[in-house]
Amino acid sequence: VQLQASGGGLVQAGGSLRLSCAASGRSIGNVNMGWFRQAPGKEREFVAAISWLGDSTDYADFVKGRFTISRDKAKNTVYLQMSSLKPEDTAVYYCAADRNIFATSRWSFEDEYDYWGQGTLVTVSS
Repeated sequence: VQLQASGGGLVQAGGSLRLSCAASGRSIGNVNMGWFRQAPGKEREFVAAISWLGDSTDYADFVKGRFTISRDKAKNTVYLQMSSLKPEDTAVYYCAADRNIFATSRWSFEDEYDYWGQGTLVTVSS
């Protein structure tokens, strides 16, 4: 499966953006999906994940209450709605797919994921 992340850009602090992750090559309706990010000079970190059914989600503490992950199976796309953005949210955001639908306890770990998108840059100005 090929994943294409989009929707990044420059936004002022307090603003909002919606990232999209469009899949091609196969359906992502039966895989868990995650979003990670990597800020300049830092390691990549977990942001959010959603189960293949869409009935379970998880978020990193630093985005809880501000970001929402969702999926649209008909469009074969996963979204990350980001609100109340802060300068520290500046990073390249990556989407990823995990074929092991039972590994929800590990979906914050990079090595759990089988497919990765190319990333989209989000820059939040103060």
